[in-house]
Amino acid sequence: MKILVTGGAGFIASHIVDAYVRKGADAVVVDDLSSGKEEFINKNAVFYQEDIRNSEKISEIISKEKPEVINHHAAQISVRDSVDNPVLDAQVNLLGLINLLESAKKVKIKKIIFASSGGVVYGNAKNLPTPEKYQPKIPLSPYGVSKLASEHYLRYYSEVYKIPFIALRYANVYGPRQNPHGEAGVVAIFSLKLLKGEIPNINGDGLQTRDYCYVEDIVQANEKALGSKEVGSFNIGTGIETNVIEIFETIKESCKVNIQANFVPAKKGEQKRSCLEIKKAEKLLDWKPKFSLKEGIEKTVDYFKQHDE
Repeated sequence: MKILVTGGAGFIASHIVDAYVRKGADAVVVDDLSSGKEEFINKNAVFYQEDIRNSEKISEIISKEKPEVINHHAAQISVRDSVDNPVLDAQVNLLGLINLLESAKKVKIKKIIFASSGGVVYGNAKNLPTPEKYQPKIPLSPYGVSKLASEHYLRYYSEVYKIPFIALRYANVYGPRQNPHGEAGVVAIFSLKLLKGEIPNINGDGLQTRDYCYVEDIVQANEKALGSKEVGSFNIGTGIETNVIEIFETIKESCKVNIQANFVPAKKGEQKRSCLEIKKAEKLLDWKPKFSLKEGIEKTVDYFKQHDE
């Protein structure tokens, strides 16, 4: 099977490419390397350095390679950047997706797997853990709007052009290869700072919660999606709320340091709580997370011990 993975030089998708290659798939990676790293690209994958906004080039690649499946992870992923520049966010996340879909319908793609976000599409949900059917979905950022709108585009192309899709609404993903220098990715940020003996900042009171899911569990969800005949959106998380202070203490224990965090003012507009119900994925995709938070953090810390980024 030939699978085209957009964003395949990035944190999450590079792990997915590795897994697909291990299972014998022919992998094609499309990434503009704006945030991904060339060293993350599987050596057995065909690589195109290209921007998904370039409709002509994307059409050429898909026409040439004729993948059976597209796994779409390339995206503008910063909530804060989406607020500062909603036009760019829409250009990458919406127009980029539409470019792929327009090309996909010409070569009879069998399936599209899409990286959505359970952390942002629901907004401040009143039901926790939040199920897929929760209403109303009111994203609090242009990034969240673009992810939810993307799912609607996928459903449209599924209905009209018979391109099946699975949208995986990720919780807060962490693990090896995550960027420790961005605004998000608190596990990577804390891990690297503590290993360097630096003092991390905690925003607000540190009691804001998220659902933290280890990257290898995310990979397994993408493997399950590949073999599934289901169509629709699925939460991929743990169903467990963990606050930032708990995350910090767990990482501190793994790093074997005794450093105290610095508390700084809360970010304006930050969600207070987020957690995903995963019963649908357990039942219909036969997927559930295997790694505990402690296990995942230990693996992440071990990675950053060996990779001083």
